[in-house]
Amino acid sequence: MFTPPCMADIYKYVDENGRVTYSNVPSKGAKKLDLEPLTSVPAPKPRPRSEAPAAASSTPADFPRVDADTQKKRDTTRRGILEDELRSEEKMLEEARRAYDEGSRTLKVGEDSKNSPKYQERMARLKDAVTTHENNIQAVRRELNNLK
Repeated sequence: MFTPPCMADIYKYVDENGRVTYSNVPSKGAKKLDLEPLTSVPAPKPRPRSEAPAAASSTPADFPRVDADTQKKRDTTRRGILEDELRSEEKMLEEARRAYDEGSRTLKVGEDSKNSPKYQERMARLKDAVTTHENNIQAVRRELNNLK
């Protein structure tokens, strides 16, 4: 379907504050713009939505398959790696908590009081370390729970 070119006079007006207004209605002080005619192409009609959900894409026939024993070995290896990572994170969390507790009880050189900026920065770093290890432990536990 072809739509004929659309044509209308366009006027540009710039007010005393520099704001530009375009209009198809002439006004005092507006200048008519000399523009090429535009042609418009209608947008394609939207496809009707089907009520049935789309079928899950199937695996291609030539997609490599893994036998059950190999997959079980991989899952076991992955579980072992995740369990090692969990133990490591738990140990680092314990150390971070210990450092935080010790840090809250002692002042370092240059720290006049617990209100000093250096003390506050150091405690914030120690607290961030604790939070990071807690979040890592939660993430590893989620991964372990997602294993078959």
